[in-house]
Amino acid sequence: MKKVLVVDDDSNIVEVLRLYFDKDGFAVISCMTGDRAFDTFMVAQPDIVILDLMLPGKDGYDICREIRKVSDTPIIMLTARTDTLDKVVGLELGADDYVQKPFEPKELLARVKAVLRRTEKKEETPSVPTEAEKTGEVVTYQGLTIDKARYAVLVGGLEVEMPPKELELLFFLAAHPNRVFTREQLLENVWGYDFYGESRTVDVHVKRIREKIEDPSREVNWQIKTVWGVGYKFETTPV
Repeated sequence: MKKVLVVDDDSNIVEVLRLYFDKDGFAVISCMTGDRAFDTFMVAQPDIVILDLMLPGKDGYDICREIRKVSDTPIIMLTARTDTLDKVVGLELGADDYVQKPFEPKELLARVKAVLRRTEKKEETPSVPTEAEKTGEVVTYQGLTIDKARYAVLVGGLEVEMPPKELELLFFLAAHPNRVFTREQLLENVWGYDFYGESRTVDVHVKRIREKIEDPSREVNWQIKTVWGVGYKFETTPV
């Protein structure tokens, strides 16, 4: 039985979702305040989190950030606001999908199932390992080391904090140097299945990665390059 953590201060929404998810065989854990959400998450260890953006105490952004420091558990954010910036910030922090209120419970249930399918597919169907993955899941370039085994990224010898999905995207690109991938291919290989939401999440993650690892003042032989109209590649040049 899959466990769903619903974090929302609207008791009506919580109860409606409990009815729908219970009927579909999910176990529902709920929390109605932001200050208790992370502790509830750590105790419950859910398979997926439905997280409202506006909460008493800590907001959804803070909670998403806390969860992403320790876990790659899928997160679907809810909000009554229509500002596109809210969605972009949520994706930057590591949310897997975004649903605007008011919503149809059936649609949310479908999105939850889609996110869980991709997670299960990723776990059950391992990809063909690259040479880097065969030698300890570490990719090294000039001034850059990506250690997927330890989930650590070193830039110029210093460790850079990076959420799991950003690290996995960077590792995938760096493990296939000079190969161009479309956004859809990156979603399938990094997120694990055909993404239910928008491919813009790739753009958001690449932007965040670049901010953390690229420095114009530092001479290196690599860069994450945008291939306009296609996607992205990790471009390398001879030293």
